[in-house]
Amino acid sequence: MNDSGVRDIDVVVVGAGQAGLSGAYHLRRSGLEPHRHIVVLDHAPRPGGAWQFRWPSLTYGKVHGMHALPGMELITAESDNGRPSSEVIGAYFTAYERRFGLRVHRPVDVRAVREGDGGRLLVETSEGSWSARALISATGTWDRPFWPRYPGQETFRGRQLHTADYPGPGEFTGLRVVVVGGGASGTQHLMEIAEVAADTTWVTRRPPVWNEGPFGEEQGRAAVALVDERVRRGLPPRSVVSVTGLPVTEATSRARETGVLDRLPMFDRITPDGVAWDDGRTVEADVILWATGFRPAVGHLAPLGLREPGGGIRVEGTRAVRDERVHLVGYGPSASTIGANRAGRAAVREIGRLLAREPAMA
Repeated sequence: MNDSGVRDIDVVVVGAGQAGLSGAYHLRRSGLEPHRHIVVLDHAPRPGGAWQFRWPSLTYGKVHGMHALPGMELITAESDNGRPSSEVIGAYFTAYERRFGLRVHRPVDVRAVREGDGGRLLVETSEGSWSARALISATGTWDRPFWPRYPGQETFRGRQLHTADYPGPGEFTGLRVVVVGGGASGTQHLMEIAEVAADTTWVTRRPPVWNEGPFGEEQGRAAVALVDERVRRGLPPRSVVSVTGLPVTEATSRARETGVLDRLPMFDRITPDGVAWDDGRTVEADVILWATGFRPAVGHLAPLGLREPGGGIRVEGTRAVRDERVHLVGYGPSASTIGANRAGRAAVREIGRLLAREPAMA
């Protein structure tokens, strides 16, 4: 700790979800020790990343594409398929942190990262400030739900909520519900709610694209490449799901056959009693559920001026083009669980080269 009370460290990892834990694991593997060379800060109250906030009806058996963290397999019993994913993955993350001695600081809010002294980054948090030689920002998107704005929205007499606040289908029993959004969350919410609601309406900006064919490694690489191309141009990242289409499962096939997944184009305005289109069509509703996605939670990086004119942060691999000390893991093409694992390893390789340019901390 220096004279101003700022603690010196080699690397600060912000976020302890899949991406942050992957980065912390590879930092440890590189020979850096927690608390002496690395500090991991997480604003959540307990291990589990964003998974701990998922709704109870999202059971582990419904989770697609969950990959193990590096160095420790995710072993579950058949009975775990019926347990909430928040419990299963939260327990796994807890065990992972303990096995590798990651000693995550939580709950800690990272308020700002700005230029510090001597070429270092100053990381200001609710737990005090850190002076770091490099930073892994692995803050994901859960804290930035995107709420579109439509005329009349403030007049609606019913309830409006976002996926981030989705409590599960039980609270919608007997109600008329409009679900907005064409992604995986929107379809999952809709299929659950339709079983208990008086009526459901599905509204999306674009017609949904259903992925009827196989989705293997080749298709996955092509999808990631499309997302990667956007962040290389400094544009806000799109999710990998947005370029892969919606998977066709037994449940979605059944919902399409029964009309649950019959989609309407986006409404033009919201009324006190529901939603309306300019062609005269109206739908009465008690609830509007906005399954409209999330944006990257990168506000803490604003003082560094990393954003491009296109609105995003341009990255090469994981490295911010405007500041080689900053790596974004779980951002854009590395937002999937397997992508976060690979990106954590890649970020640490580059950070290792950066740290080697000057003597390591004593």
